[in-house]
Amino acid sequence: MDFNELMQEKGYIYLEKIIEPKENSLRLLINRSKFNIDLPMVQLEFESYISYSVIDECFSYSIDNSEISKGELFRIYTKSRYLDFIKIATNEREDLCPSENYIHYQFPCLNHTVDVISCEEPKVIVVTG
Repeated sequence: MDFNELMQEKGYIYLEKIIEPKENSLRLLINRSKFNIDLPMVQLEFESYISYSVIDECFSYSIDNSEISKGELFRIYTKSRYLDFIKIATNEREDLCPSENYIHYQFPCLNHTVDVISCEEPKVIVVTG
């Protein structure tokens, strides 16, 4: 399963765990909710990231008309307020990842909303069938 396949999924997901297995890498364990048992539990591995944010789902903002995304449960934004903020708030490193290559991933879970800015697509590992 790859990230494009995950972007086709609908329903609800739940963030089980978020860790940094090694410096500047990120692992998310995302489980299906009790509302859609057909979705597998997946582990997303970001070998590197520029930024990530975790917000209590109760405080997450709604998508506004200026933001552009694809996907429902597993999203990629080509235009977002978070992406704009990170481009302004960080020191661009052309040698590592120019800002035009930043990719905004979002995972709107039932318990948290996770936003990740990275230059690389995460590796998707199916944990349960």
